[in-house]
Amino acid sequence: MRWGILSTANIAEHHFVPALQASAGHEVAAVGSRDATRARSWADSLGIANAHGSYEALLADPEVESVYIPLPNHLHVDWSIAALEAGKHVLCEKPLGLDREDAQRLADAAAAHPDLVTMEAFMYRFHPQWSEIRDLVLDGRIGELRTVQTFFGYFNDDPANVRHRPEWGGGALMDIGCYPISQARWLFGAEPSTVFGHSELDPQFGTDRMFSGILDFGDGAMASFTVATQVQDFQRAQLIGSAGRIEVDIPVNAPRDKATMVSVSSGSESETLEFGPVDQYGAQADAFAAAARSGAGAPTPLGDALANMAVIDALSASAERQEWTSP
Repeated sequence: MRWGILSTANIAEHHFVPALQASAGHEVAAVGSRDATRARSWADSLGIANAHGSYEALLADPEVESVYIPLPNHLHVDWSIAALEAGKHVLCEKPLGLDREDAQRLADAAAAHPDLVTMEAFMYRFHPQWSEIRDLVLDGRIGELRTVQTFFGYFNDDPANVRHRPEWGGGALMDIGCYPISQARWLFGAEPSTVFGHSELDPQFGTDRMFSGILDFGDGAMASFTVATQVQDFQRAQLIGSAGRIEVDIPVNAPRDKATMVSVSSGSESETLEFGPVDQYGAQADAFAAAARSGAGAPTPLGDALANMAVIDALSASAERQEWTSP
């Protein structure tokens, strides 16, 4: 699969491009930036042959089959649509858009190009630890899943960072809250009937620097999470069932050079499962390319992305109104 990278974002430089270059099944054919000098410098530092001084030029490159889009959130939909119209497969970073209505525009455009694969880039689902965790839940290893509790935080107070621009879809809920929402929906295999959100805003940026949410899936099943952008780096997830518990040490940013650990307790028995090292970005790219080559649908369909955006919208509205809200 020959890839074009649309922008010189850090996640592309430090995660996605190295994953592609470590695999014999992928080639990074080109990068596009609004700054031609930056594009050339970035390409040279990463050993990429072609550099384009505009996003349009990248999309017009006949060597590019698939486009990876790690742009700020407010640009996801428009440039994904432009890539589809240029005949490219699209892997777009999360969250898919600014809200569900915005994301729907991309879903409509993708429906008009059924020969192309369009997918939201939730890389965690392609790490073997999560495949095993979901199998354990479905097999009843911890009884009936009752709750998922997650914390995910890091520290960033750089005023120039795009995550601190509310009009660009910045804030903790959009940037990292999308992960525990996605994980809970995937594990329960359902959508929450109501949600409640609470946010703490940064007085300088106006974005939520801490957000907590509760998702009610009905029948006694609930998920809760807190995400924060100005705390010590830390993440952990716990799945608690009627007969056991699963604890995930690194539920989102699993490193490509170290193993991850998952603890499973059921009754009087407990064990620690070890996975990896695995590059989940590479695994995601492999699954995406396989779907594009075979003509199969995206491994994570856009319907899932729309549902995730609907929950994000509801949590945001709930935090503003301070009342339970239905997605």
